[in-house]
Amino acid sequence: MELQHGAKIFMSFAVLGFIGLLIRLYNALVVKPKRLRSVLRNQGITGPPPTLLLGNIREIKKARSTTTVNAPTGENPVTHNCATIIFPFFEQWRKQYGHVFLFSLGNTQILFIDEPDIVKQITTCTSLDLGKPSYQHKERGPLLGQGVLTSNGAVWAHQRKILAPELYMEKVKGMTNLITESTINLLNTWKGRVETEGGTADIKIDEYMRSFSGDVISRACFGSNYSKGEEIFVKLRALQEAMSKKVLSTGVPGLRYLPTRSNREAWGLEKEVRNLILQVVKERQRASYEKDLLQMVLEGAQNSDLSQEATDRFIVDNCKNIYLAGFETTAVSATWCLMLLASNQEWQDRVRAEVLDICGGANPDADMIRKMKQLTMVIHESLRLYPPVAVISREAFKDMKFGDINVPKGVNLWSLVLTLHTDPENWGQDAYRFNPDRFANGITGACKLPHLYMPFGVGPRVCLGQNLAMVELKILIALILSNFSLSLSPKYCHAPALRLVIEPEHGVDLLVRKL
Repeated sequence: MELQHGAKIFMSFAVLGFIGLLIRLYNALVVKPKRLRSVLRNQGITGPPPTLLLGNIREIKKARSTTTVNAPTGENPVTHNCATIIFPFFEQWRKQYGHVFLFSLGNTQILFIDEPDIVKQITTCTSLDLGKPSYQHKERGPLLGQGVLTSNGAVWAHQRKILAPELYMEKVKGMTNLITESTINLLNTWKGRVETEGGTADIKIDEYMRSFSGDVISRACFGSNYSKGEEIFVKLRALQEAMSKKVLSTGVPGLRYLPTRSNREAWGLEKEVRNLILQVVKERQRASYEKDLLQMVLEGAQNSDLSQEATDRFIVDNCKNIYLAGFETTAVSATWCLMLLASNQEWQDRVRAEVLDICGGANPDADMIRKMKQLTMVIHESLRLYPPVAVISREAFKDMKFGDINVPKGVNLWSLVLTLHTDPENWGQDAYRFNPDRFANGITGACKLPHLYMPFGVGPRVCLGQNLAMVELKILIALILSNFSLSLSPKYCHAPALRLVIEPEHGVDLLVRKL
């Protein structure tokens, strides 16, 4: 009798627990999203109707599958409307619902905004009540790190203090020789290929750009142990590719926990990366002192009140952040910039003449780099048309107000950088064309609303790696143009694609001739 009574009590608790779980799931998957949408719709904000669990993911995938992304092989791209190619669904929704609308990724509610005044308020907001979205913490944590994406304001502020822009700039000033050495290695490789292939080499440049950028960051971050850094970056590149396969499933409840092939691949790579980074840290602690980026992160961790587990996570997360901010984005930006120069011979000649005039055949130093106005204009225009990061995303951790919009806690705010960078009302009727002359008077003179130019982000959360990226790009492109003439290969197929950063789907093929 007692056993039967105990079994009944257990079953009762089990049933109550199951009912409680169902109630929690119902609240999370149905009640909360419906409440958030209702608050915004009561303010006149509408959008495409979502479906349970998936939100608008099916519509997004359908729109992408029916959009032609490939230009004819070997053809110079004349216009550069990446937003239409990569985000056709946003273009459709903007026409239907206006410049502010609501959509869903799974049960994540996202408010799309490209009203200039509201965008400015969002991007310059310093309140810790507005931060990196929780879904990124959940979905992209393996790549970017949990600490880097955390909504914890104290941790975020501590990271900014460690890698403060002023200190980072001082570090960059001393890295010109390192960057030049990495560039010369690339030049020697290309010279060998040009000689072997009879004076003109048909080169797919993407991996060369990654190799260059990876070499720079490996040396800057890991000092004399840079070979281990290169191994880490190879793994992080593989992890990025694995994560990019899941970009459209963001927000689907529970999907990140399922042992799918892509999840298992990402979990395995994440563990490998963590072990490799902590191995370098242990070796560093036993070796001589080096003042590199890793040392800055280690000193920052030591000066914090974090536990050992949190310290390890902090170090690993910041190394991942340096990878994406200083390695992958620089490599893809260099790739796009060289593509644009190869397809615009006039600007290639103008930049080359400027570099030769300023440098006189010598390797560029910090003073020379500052004088390269034409090159700076080209880089700014390239970053305008092909910004590495396509979307600025934030989440309201408390009820907030931007413009006339009351944003409830839990809603995500998205601004599409590609659209902001090519709005004809701001940039003129040639907004989709390559025209570096628009930056002749700097960023403030390039358009009506310069705060909408944000290739490295904007405001208090601007990318810490922007100084390093600009110096890398200038030295790399200056030395390449001093040694080679570039043109598009007949193999080149123009097809921008989103893989966390905006990349050429089929790579960039150039015909390279030695001067």
